[in-house]
Amino acid sequence: MDKKIYYHDTDAGGVVYYANYLKYLEEARTEYLESRGENVPKFIEQGFFFAVRSCNVIYKSPARYGETISADANVKKVTGTQIFFHQRILNKATEQVMVEAEVSLVCLTLDFKPRAIPDGLREKLA
Repeated sequence: MDKKIYYHDTDAGGVVYYANYLKYLEEARTEYLESRGENVPKFIEQGFFFAVRSCNVIYKSPARYGETISADANVKKVTGTQIFFHQRILNKATEQVMVEAEVSLVCLTLDFKPRAIPDGLREKLA
């Protein structure tokens, strides 16, 4: 997923505000799922959704106004109730890694109780 950095993405120092990287990581995971024919409304219709359980982010280099970044998401492991992603955000022009993250999602019922990831979805993610 590519994204151009706009002024509203940046802080007073002219670099991307650190919390905005979490949004970019989320967008990359959404794109990952959609590329496999899956999406959040479909999950809700089936009575479940995913929530971030943990997120470990390493900031290596700042993105700045006007630059274009590329964010990716790759599944490392799928368990009965969780998906573990390795993610990166790169400077599109230089391919320099700006952010690396390990993110785990947990599958929940609509009343926020853990549940198994449906078999068909687990197969698409493996």
